[in-house]
Amino acid sequence: MTIKSMSELFYRPTLAMQHLRDERLKGTTEVLFLLALLAMIPAASLFIGTTQVGWSLIPGGDVVKLSLISAINSAFAFYLATCLALGVMSFAIHWMEKTYGGHASLERCMNLTLYTATPLLLSGLAGLYPMLWLCVAAGMAALAYSTYLLFTGVPIIMNIPTARGIMFCISILTVGLVILVGLRAATVFLWSTTTPLNYIG
Repeated sequence: MTIKSMSELFYRPTLAMQHLRDERLKGTTEVLFLLALLAMIPAASLFIGTTQVGWSLIPGGDVVKLSLISAINSAFAFYLATCLALGVMSFAIHWMEKTYGGHASLERCMNLTLYTATPLLLSGLAGLYPMLWLCVAAGMAALAYSTYLLFTGVPIIMNIPTARGIMFCISILTVGLVILVGLRAATVFLWSTTTPLNYIG
């Protein structure tokens, strides 16, 4: 993915997907690097926001921050979880595609994951100001656009009819929901056991 193709996602999404379908891929190394790089955005933003800015549960209330060690552990765990989720999603798309008549390589499925996840990962910048309403609004807007990119890109990249592509997208979203629930459960478990959060009032 180049800077040009990344920017096309936001003003010419259909063209960006066509470029992804037609371009000659170099392999998985570049995609993995970009996935790992973009996955750092929400983790680093939340680390900065929770340690330097803080948040309050009610408007005008006391500002709460995380201790440095607690924030480092949480950011690192969040980063690994994000990378794992993106990797699992890529393999799930590649595994399911044959069912819907697709013939894309694993590299192209990884690129599709990268393209569709970009708005969600960029929305992690909201973590620099970790207020609940802002993070929720940014996350919901990014989720809506990522879903739109998915429904736009799957029929193009997999070269399958639109109706079949819609069913494929629903399957992908179902897998994504299962991954999200699993990650949230793992997060709660880690916070209550090995990496408890330490707050600074």
